Amino acid sequence: MSGTRSAPLTALARTAEPHTALRRFLALDAVVTGVNGLAYLVVSGPLGRLLGVDGALLRELGVFLVVFAGAVGVLASRGRPAPLPVRLVVEANLAWSVLSCVALAFWLSPTSAGAVWTVLQALTVTCFAALQHFALKTTQPSIY
Repeated sequence: MSGTRSAPLTALARTAEPHTALRRFLALDAVVTGVNGLAYLVVSGPLGRLLGVDGALLRELGVFLVVFAGAVGVLASRGRPAPLPVRLVVEANLAWSVLSCVALAFWLSPTSAGAVWTVLQALTVTCFAALQHFALKTTQPSIY
C-alpha cells in the first residue's frame, strides 16, 4: 500500500526511494530559502524599494532565512532524516506562510510587486511543507 501512496511523490522527486524524495524536497527548500535570505541580506535596499518593505526588516528576515536554510540543508544531508526535525520544518514553513499573509493583511503596506511577492512566496513555502509532509509519511511504516 505505501508503494502506491508514494508513487506520485517519488516520481516528482525522480526517485523510487522515499527517503531520497524527502531529502530532495528538504534540499530544494534549503536552496530556495537560502537564496531568498541572501538576496534579502545583500540587496535589501533595492529589494525594499521594489517590494515596499523596510530594508532593515528584509535584513532581519534574511538572517533568519539563511540560518533556517542552513538547518534544513543539514537535515537534508542525513541519509534518513529524523521525523521530528522534519515535522518542525513543515510546521515552520506553514507558520511562515500564515504569518506572511497575516502581515500582508494587517501590517505591511507593500507595493503591488511586494503584495504579489508575499503571496507567491507564501504559496511556495506551503508547497514545500506539503511535499515534505507527504514524503515523510511515505517513509513511516503504515499502521494498517
